[in-house]
Amino acid sequence: MSARTVVVTGAASGMGRAVVERFLAGGSRVVALDRDATPLAELADAGPDLVPLVADVVDRAAVEDGLAAALDGAPLNAVVNAAGIYPPTTLADYTAELHERVFGVNVLGTLNVTAAALPHLRAAGGGAVVNFASVDAFAVSPGQLLYSASKAAVLALTRSLAIELAPDRVVVNAVAPGWVDTPGNAATGRMAAVAEGIPLGRVAQPDEVALWVERLAEPGYVTGETVVIAGGSAMR
Repeated sequence: MSARTVVVTGAASGMGRAVVERFLAGGSRVVALDRDATPLAELADAGPDLVPLVADVVDRAAVEDGLAAALDGAPLNAVVNAAGIYPPTTLADYTAELHERVFGVNVLGTLNVTAAALPHLRAAGGGAVVNFASVDAFAVSPGQLLYSASKAAVLALTRSLAIELAPDRVVVNAVAPGWVDTPGNAATGRMAAVAEGIPLGRVAQPDEVALWVERLAEPGYVTGETVVIAGGSAMR
């Protein structure tokens, strides 16, 4: 039996990299998509089951062309839209340019990659799409005005796509992580203080989120749902 093939965006760092590593460990072939060529090249050392793809998720044509070349006729089983950005914004300092950038990557990028992947999922007889939302879509954080709004949009498009793609036997779900122990979050210097306010008393490890991504990437009877992975913090 041939290995499953999964596309993961934002693959070169953070949560995307953790997802790539989990799928590779499980024997999947991974098309690792990222706009940053240097860290992606370093990731390519993971072995022959990793296919690097340099593309910006905001550029639909580049994603379509790159994905077709990377797959080279092979069936596609799942897509993980992990690419995302989270520059701090408030009503006092947001700009049109920041709005376009945040919604471009977090929302338009998710749509572009899903649209580009759909013909390949159909050719495989169906599959799964897993989007990255955030706990901030439910319980907003100060200083994350545009990010929270963009992730709320991801929740809505996850439900809409679940209905639209059901006839194609494609399930669409999302994960909504809270604080995760990634280099980006560690650089804020806030994780220890944040952990004190989480009912489970700690932030998540990247592989704990990747585990749920892996589960949702298996087509089944669940679609249009979002799994909150936040140690209970969204209940407060």
